[in-house]
Amino acid sequence: MYQNEVQIRVRYSETDQMGYVYYGNYAAYFEVARTETFRQLGIHYKQMEADGVMMPVLEQRTKYLRPAKYDDLLTIRLLLKENPTGARIKFEYEVYNEAEELLTIGETTMVFVDMKTGRPTPTPAEIQGIMAPYFADGVSQ
Repeated sequence: MYQNEVQIRVRYSETDQMGYVYYGNYAAYFEVARTETFRQLGIHYKQMEADGVMMPVLEQRTKYLRPAKYDDLLTIRLLLKENPTGARIKFEYEVYNEAEELLTIGETTMVFVDMKTGRPTPTPAEIQGIMAPYFADGVSQ
């Protein structure tokens, strides 16, 4: 398993009339967590796309447990519980406030797609190589 944490400060423009984070903003928060996690692992979306592979979203699920509010410092914990060896990769998320209360949980399933054919393709070898140590028997980081 692999996990990483990213922090995001809630901006006023991300809240609704009730002062809560507007539900649609969680997709953007999840994207920031994915992008920064990949960057920390040495995987860059821009280079992957230059190499002809994109990662569209196949499915996203979000469950809102408690509201996040303006100026909250959120911690988005991203978890990869399964080794991405096929054409799909599933990211799981937990969103916490500064009091370490769990606010939101979610998951996003994405598909590696060959940009020339538009068809699913196996996880790029570079990503498999980077991720393999985190899924070796008994190893969890």
